[in-house]
Amino acid sequence: MHGQEKRMLLRHYLGQGVSKRALARELGVSRDTIHRWIRNGELDWDLDVDPPRYAPRPPVPTKLDPYKAIIHTRLEAYPELSSVRLLDEIRAAGYPGGYTQLKRYVRKVRPRPPEVPVVRFETPPGRQAQVDFADFHLPWGKRYGLLVVLGYSRLLWLNYFPRKDMRCLIAGLEEAFAFFGGVPRELLFDQMKSVITKDERLSGNDLVRNLEFLRFANHWNFSIRACRPYRAQTKGKVERPVSYVRKNFIYGREFLNDADLSAQRERWLDRTANVRIHWTTKERPQIRFERDERALLQPLALRPYHSLLLAKPRRPAERSLNADLLVERRPLAAYAELAGGVP
Repeated sequence: MHGQEKRMLLRHYLGQGVSKRALARELGVSRDTIHRWIRNGELDWDLDVDPPRYAPRPPVPTKLDPYKAIIHTRLEAYPELSSVRLLDEIRAAGYPGGYTQLKRYVRKVRPRPPEVPVVRFETPPGRQAQVDFADFHLPWGKRYGLLVVLGYSRLLWLNYFPRKDMRCLIAGLEEAFAFFGGVPRELLFDQMKSVITKDERLSGNDLVRNLEFLRFANHWNFSIRACRPYRAQTKGKVERPVSYVRKNFIYGREFLNDADLSAQRERWLDRTANVRIHWTTKERPQIRFERDERALLQPLALRPYHSLLLAKPRRPAERSLNADLLVERRPLAAYAELAGGVP
């Protein structure tokens, strides 16, 4: 199909006396086309006017048309009704067609619920911290990473433990509070029931109802909050720290032992995790923490939490001083003689 530019050039050069044969060769247009344009007066059209537009083709009747009202009625009542179910229903009403055209039509007319925008919100400084436990497989064994992220500044604390139990959780949180220099008002647990594994001394793993952890929270003056009841509100608020640690710290590194893991962890927190430009806040967590959040954390407890239930493992019992005494062994006849009896 030839556009306006070629017709404009053709009209211009024809006016200057250039032959039709030369124009056809130069413009790549057959001479018959040039003669037809001249004969029909197409070269005299106003070339500045938009080209003619054609009306859309009228819809072609299909076998589905008589049953579209049934489809719309059913989808209005049950928006998730499958095309297979609809096919059975309209075939029962006499539909003679196939499944493909029905599926295409249903995909086009199926009502879609309006997208609910995610309303991001930020907790004020010192208000909240998110707590996560994660499993990490290392060459010398399995270690459990405890991660605590302050909700406002995104300052991250991380450490690894040999077990995932209440004792390690309490010890880790006290270490995190010391790292922050204060205590947030509430701790947010994303996976509430997967935080603590079965503990021999405690019944139940739900921290909200766990009396030992409630005593620990009271000692440090923070409240416990589960994330699941208001997941829609927290979606997107705090980044996923476990994924961040896996990709940016664990992945591609080599660790010799627990001491090397701890040393690399401290360097990574100081030089990378807490001084990077955070994607959401557009600030460095350490600077945001020092400027806005440190002074608003609650003061540390005067002493560590002491649990009567989570006692430290007992050391091996020391050997008694009398354990090395030698006992003289005598036959029973000797004892009978000493007692005055007959040997």
